[in-house]
Amino acid sequence: MNDAADKVTPGVYGKRPAPKLPTWAENAILYSINTRQFTPEGTFSAFAKHLPRLKRLGVTVLWFLPIHPIGSKNRKGTLGSYYSINDYYAINPEFGTLADFRALVQAIHALGMYVIIDLVINHTAWDHPLIAEHPEWYAHDENGRIIAPHAEWDDVADLDYGNEDLCNYMIEMMRFWVDDVGIDGFRCDVAERVPNDFWRIAIAEMQKIKAVLMLAEGQHPSLHAHGFHISYASDMYRLFNGIACGKRRAQEIDQLLEKDNERFPPGSRRLLFTSNHDQNSWHGSAIERLGHAAKAMAVLTFTLPGTPLIYCGQEVGNTKRLLFFDKDEIKWHEDGYTEFYQTLCRLYKSQPALYKGEMHTIESNRQQSVYAFKREYDDERILVIANLSTASVRATLHLKKHKALCGILGRNTAGKKITITLKPWECKIYQDSHHGENYAEIFTT
Repeated sequence: MNDAADKVTPGVYGKRPAPKLPTWAENAILYSINTRQFTPEGTFSAFAKHLPRLKRLGVTVLWFLPIHPIGSKNRKGTLGSYYSINDYYAINPEFGTLADFRALVQAIHALGMYVIIDLVINHTAWDHPLIAEHPEWYAHDENGRIIAPHAEWDDVADLDYGNEDLCNYMIEMMRFWVDDVGIDGFRCDVAERVPNDFWRIAIAEMQKIKAVLMLAEGQHPSLHAHGFHISYASDMYRLFNGIACGKRRAQEIDQLLEKDNERFPPGSRRLLFTSNHDQNSWHGSAIERLGHAAKAMAVLTFTLPGTPLIYCGQEVGNTKRLLFFDKDEIKWHEDGYTEFYQTLCRLYKSQPALYKGEMHTIESNRQQSVYAFKREYDDERILVIANLSTASVRATLHLKKHKALCGILGRNTAGKKITITLKPWECKIYQDSHHGENYAEIFTT
């Protein structure tokens, strides 16, 4: 399948508007579910008992890591990788049955939440029936042997989207999960490895059924130009890690946002996160990597422009690296992180300024460590001030360009400046309570 668009300078995508999010996903908060590790049983039925808790947490979209049977040939570990799939239409027997999953989807919908599943179509397991039935759908080396997509991914076989029949097969499979099972969208694994021409057609076909949410694991601007609503903000994730360990500075956030604004189509939504299944297993939990900065960086995922993601276990302060190919369950217990994430979820969903407002950075005399910005939508304003350093700081915010902030901290600054003291990694959020005349503190870490 032709994919010439990716050879075009990325900046051209800034001229094409990104597709609008489904109305139901405007203020979406994603929650990623590792079914195997979620409960001792590792089943959909056992997971369903957590639905009321997740509803109280405040998340709105439940993303299930791959739910399909795992290949046996070249399997990694005892149970194998979820991303080595040998049947796109079936359910991993570890988790239950297709009937169990249908019932789970209905239960989630009954609580006013939505479901997306991992779509892994760049490759299959080596024992997927398609290898025997349609070897021409796979990528081959010069000797005619089917190959893996990457040397380290030796448990999977690479697919070749130059074959139109393969494309049609995958679209029909996607249609089954949306139309027949009733899911609400897909998180598309290694989306940049699958041609954009395929995504453009496939996504358009899904939208004919209903307003599905399309999330790309990738951050090339062309993904939005070809139908994706949300893409990974992986560069921002790496910047969070760099700031936490003292190797990078707060003002680099602005530099990255400006770069992305130039490259991405207007309206492109980015997925903001401090952890996910890959990062947790291979690089450490958010708390392990970020240390005392973990909450500050989580605040940024809910207040910078984008859609926030919580990986299962973060809401209870999980510090464990979950095994990827074997059983390694999460230990559930409510702690300070539970209320912390509940508050962030409540703020995000209730404040349009946070999920669709404009952002304006506020200058200070401590630019390397203090990051301050406001989000605005109609007459609503949210102010965020974060100390992104290991030391207490006394910072002066320059408000000459932001006269509406004159009532911050109960002081009349005449639109000039205000001084604030913050502890290490402390964040404060203020809400405009009287149309720009007074700001009330509504959150602090």
